[in-house]
Amino acid sequence: MSNDVLIRADGLSVHFPLRGFMFGERPVVRACEGINIEIEKGSFFGLVGESGSGKTTLGRAMLKAAPISKGEVIYSDDEVTYNLATLEGAELKDYRKRSQLIFQDPYAALSPRMTVRDIIAEPLEVMGLTSNRDETDARVREIAAMCRLNLEHLRRFPHAFSGGQRQRISIARALVSGPRFIVADESVAALDVSIQADVLNLLNKIQADSGITFLFISHDLSVIAHTCDFVAVMYLGQIVESAPTRKLFSETSHPYTRALLSAIPSLDPDVRGHAQRLEGEIPSPINPPPGCRFNTRCPHAQERCRSEVPEWREMSSKHHVACHFAEELA
Repeated sequence: MSNDVLIRADGLSVHFPLRGFMFGERPVVRACEGINIEIEKGSFFGLVGESGSGKTTLGRAMLKAAPISKGEVIYSDDEVTYNLATLEGAELKDYRKRSQLIFQDPYAALSPRMTVRDIIAEPLEVMGLTSNRDETDARVREIAAMCRLNLEHLRRFPHAFSGGQRQRISIARALVSGPRFIVADESVAALDVSIQADVLNLLNKIQADSGITFLFISHDLSVIAHTCDFVAVMYLGQIVESAPTRKLFSETSHPYTRALLSAIPSLDPDVRGHAQRLEGEIPSPINPPPGCRFNTRCPHAQERCRSEVPEWREMSSKHHVACHFAEELA
C-alpha cells in the first residue's frame, strides 16, 4: 500500500441476506461487489451514481458501519494501520475517532432535544477526548467558528436553524473529534442550490486548511466537478470507471459515465441539452444480470457483454475502466 494512500478497498463486497424466507436458498442483496479503489491522503474523492447503485453502502463499509462480506479495507495514516474487515474492540473505538460521517438530511440528523453546543460536544464526551467541561467548551467554540457558527448559535436548538445552518452543525459535529477521514453522504442533496454552493465551499476550505481526506458521495456530477479532484463512477454495486476529475470529463470511456455527463444541464440558455436516454430501470441487486451489469441498458452492448465480466483495467495514468469496448467508444 502506497504511503500516499489513506484508505484502500481490495475486492470489497457487501451482501445483505434477506429475512422471512422459510424454504429454499435465502436471497442476497449484493449491494457492493468486488470494489477496488484507493483514496489518497488529503484528497477530495468523489463517488457518483444513480440511487440504488450502492454508494452509501460503500461509504458505510469504509467507516466499518456496514458488514464486509468479502475482501478487505485497509486504513493507514501516519500512526496506525487497520484492516476494517477484522477490526474490533479498542482498535475499532480508535478508528471511530479517525473517521466520521456527514449525513444527508440535516433535519433528521440532529436531536431536537439537544442544544447545538451539546450536539457538537457529544463525540468528545463519548470518546473521552477531553478531560473537563472547560476543555470541551473550548474545542466546541473552535470548531463552531471554523464552520461559521457563532456563540449565540450554541445555545439554541436545531429547530431554530435553516437547512444550511443545520448542515454546518452536522459538519462541526463530524470535525470535533479531529478525524483524518470523512464520508460526506449526499450532504448537500437536501439543500437549495445557493446553499449547496455555500456548504461545498466550506467543505473545500476545511479540506484545504486541515488536510482531511473526504469521500464525497453524490448523484450529481456537476456538484462532483465543483468539489472533487478524483471521481469514481458506480453502477449496480460495482465501480465502472475512475479517473482524476478533469480526465473523466474530457476522456470519458464508459457508456454509463457518458450518459451521466450528458444529463448535466448547460448554463447557456441557447444550448439545448442532448441527454442520452437510458432505457429501462436499474436491475435488482438481488439478481444482477450476467456479464457486464450495464448490458441491459447500454446502447453499445454486444453478445460478449452479456456473458463475460469486463476486466478492470487502466486506460491511462490513474484512469481505470470496466468495459470491453472502452477504446472504441472513447
